[in-house]
Amino acid sequence: MTQTTLTAAAPVQRYVQCASPTGLHRMAYSEWGDPANKRVLVCVHGLTRSGRDFDRVAAALADEYRVVCPDVVGRGLSDWLGDSSRYIVPQYVADMITLIARLDVESVDWFGTSMGGLIGMTLAGLPSSPIRRLLVNDIGPHIEPVALDRIRDYLGKPASFGTLREAVDYAASVAPGFGPLSADEWHEINAPLMRQREDGRWGLRYDPAIAQPFAAVNPDAGLGAEQLLWRLFEAIAGPVLVVRGAESDLLSAQTAASMVERGKAVSCVEIEGVGHAPAFLDPEQIGIARRFFVGNDAPES
Repeated sequence: MTQTTLTAAAPVQRYVQCASPTGLHRMAYSEWGDPANKRVLVCVHGLTRSGRDFDRVAAALADEYRVVCPDVVGRGLSDWLGDSSRYIVPQYVADMITLIARLDVESVDWFGTSMGGLIGMTLAGLPSSPIRRLLVNDIGPHIEPVALDRIRDYLGKPASFGTLREAVDYAASVAPGFGPLSADEWHEINAPLMRQREDGRWGLRYDPAIAQPFAAVNPDAGLGAEQLLWRLFEAIAGPVLVVRGAESDLLSAQTAASMVERGKAVSCVEIEGVGHAPAFLDPEQIGIARRFFVGNDAPES
């Protein structure tokens, strides 16, 4: 098959077939930059988001990287799972390993926002991990309970809108921590999250069943998962940059400081005026990522 030359303004939409214990599913991903470039950056989004959140990051780094932005299964253009109990990090990690095998590279760099950071930390902490450098955007092994309660309030709830604008505004209302974004910026990152139904109304693309495993987590299971994440995080050998929104209700300053202390090669940057999670749309935020991935050293903590 003839490879298509990509430009910063023209990603290619691709799909890879993945497996779960109950069958097969397709995971969508957009690809930016030279498809022959062995230097790959994988950008993975948050819980209800899509790979399109990274359009500006991908365009800015496509001169150095082949940038790959998947839609985690159950989101965006990816399939929904028949078994909702598989909407869990181990399944997402397995899918990403399949994706990396498709890309035919030995190692990747990783930019993970929220859930995408959890997936990245888990994969990076495994023996012989393919992740070389890891940026985790407003996430850590410990998640503040107030943020979990906030997410439970909207996750998986029925939502129907008369216009795309109403749908975009709704998605903005449940993500105020992204920062002071313009109406055009909210449309840019939220419109891909929506689909128009046969009745003409608009709804969310993500599978509402992703809420079921989230709701089923009890305190004991949550504590066990946190302890496992800390062990995986402490095992990460390569450079890690923790980005925290200064007003985040999910990643506390204390947890971010503990990540720097307990990790092997961890730096931290805090972004003022932003909560959970920095959107990485403005040049200053994109510059943080570029310095970490392209420059010789991570920004100072």
